[in-house]
Amino acid sequence: MTEIPNGFWAQAAADPGRRVLVTPGGRGWSAGRLHAAANRLVHGLRAAGLRPGDAFAVVLPNGAEFLTAHLAATQAGFYLVPVNHHLVAAEIAWIVADSGAQVLIAHERWADTAIAAADEAGLPDERRYAVGAIPGFRPYAALLGGHPDGPPEDRTLGWVMNYTSGTTGRPRGVRRPLPGKPPEETHLGGFLGIFGIKPFDGHTHLVCSPLYHTAVLQFAAASLHLGHRLVVMDGWSPEEMLRLVETYGCTHTHMVPTQFHRLLALPEDVRAAYDVSSLRHAIHGAAPCPDHIKRAMIDWWGRCVEEYYAASEGGGTFATAEEWLKKPGTVGKAWPISEIAVLDDDGKPLPAGRLGTVYLRMDTGGFSYHKDEDKTRESRVGDFFTVGDLGFLDEDGYLFLRDRKIDLIISGGVNIYPAEIEAVLLSHPAVADAAVIGVPHEDWGEEVKAVVEPAGGREAGEELAAELLAHCARHLAGYKRPRSLEFIAEMPRDPNGKLYKRHLRMN
Repeated sequence: MTEIPNGFWAQAAADPGRRVLVTPGGRGWSAGRLHAAANRLVHGLRAAGLRPGDAFAVVLPNGAEFLTAHLAATQAGFYLVPVNHHLVAAEIAWIVADSGAQVLIAHERWADTAIAAADEAGLPDERRYAVGAIPGFRPYAALLGGHPDGPPEDRTLGWVMNYTSGTTGRPRGVRRPLPGKPPEETHLGGFLGIFGIKPFDGHTHLVCSPLYHTAVLQFAAASLHLGHRLVVMDGWSPEEMLRLVETYGCTHTHMVPTQFHRLLALPEDVRAAYDVSSLRHAIHGAAPCPDHIKRAMIDWWGRCVEEYYAASEGGGTFATAEEWLKKPGTVGKAWPISEIAVLDDDGKPLPAGRLGTVYLRMDTGGFSYHKDEDKTRESRVGDFFTVGDLGFLDEDGYLFLRDRKIDLIISGGVNIYPAEIEAVLLSHPAVADAAVIGVPHEDWGEEVKAVVEPAGGREAGEELAAELLAHCARHLAGYKRPRSLEFIAEMPRDPNGKLYKRHLRMN
């Protein structure tokens, strides 16, 4: 193919027999089949009353239906609202109602939650659809059935409206204006060019995290638009990931540091049993990665281990393995379509090496927080926005992050950054996961508390606590050391590695 059609839809029309998807069950989908499903869904949603600018929500596992929803929304001018299926009914109801979703598509795996959420959101019965069987929901097949599989008329670019995690208060939708132009007039998939990933080029993208996450869906969709095959996991396990990389010759994937940690915990003989040499780009983000974890992954997988920094609102920075090894701890330099600034509390730029709040600006368009003008305004300084991260730029323009402003511990007037302490704890073989929070102290304002998930085979108790506190004493200044340590059976993280520290603070 000398000239690559722009976007999945055009590629599917040109070569409908090409295998573009391997589902979690191992079934292959052709481009023509996925294209037809997306087209029928557009017709079905239009028949249900949706018009350009309207939204529909999905509570779905990773699979063909999720990707169909994305391809339908983004060629019909709809907003797709992906919902984290780990949320409780009241949280899902808030997102459905706040987004103005005209239709909810849910999987029977979460039937009870979906029913309660739809009821609380006041969604009419005729606008509820189920993959599988959910009482009171219409079959998903009925949404597609009877509709033509050809491209819809009046195609116009739609987008995804992700809801932020809601570190404080209610989560808010990140809503971008729609251009009102055909999808092909946008450089679909061009985002991956930031990481040096080319169209076609024998690429297979492994989806190993939930598609409701902003970056995971963006990477998967961009890969489809660049003519790459997708191999999709529904539920992640370290050895299964290695098996899929070897079986399908996966070339790139999006990961989080928690997955690195668990891969490295595999026995050496298991790690050595799989060939991962096909990987060209193992791109990680979403959470800080301790230096020792990053080095161990580079030693194992080589220079394909790359890092980026971004948010649902936009991005960002990128660091190759070579750049990181020269400047350990960096999350990289600004993307060609982005600009990074570090500002003080008065919104003034800080010199190289000075810690402040990280702000970003993208050349590709702005956003607003849906129905929250105050939050939109408060997050901005001019054209720049922030999500509250703290960091500094070095003299070469490389960004180094320290922590989230909300997670900063101030004890006796001294700033303490939890990520540094968490990295020390994670370097101990008895620790599977760790979090550090500030708890009230009568004299100091706050003191440092560690919460630890023990590694398999290690028993929580006073002996292990003493061992871990002694480990901290060897590696941290006195004022940074945890004053208390608590064990937890499982850290409250979502599958993308995001840690919900608010749950720890509530305990």
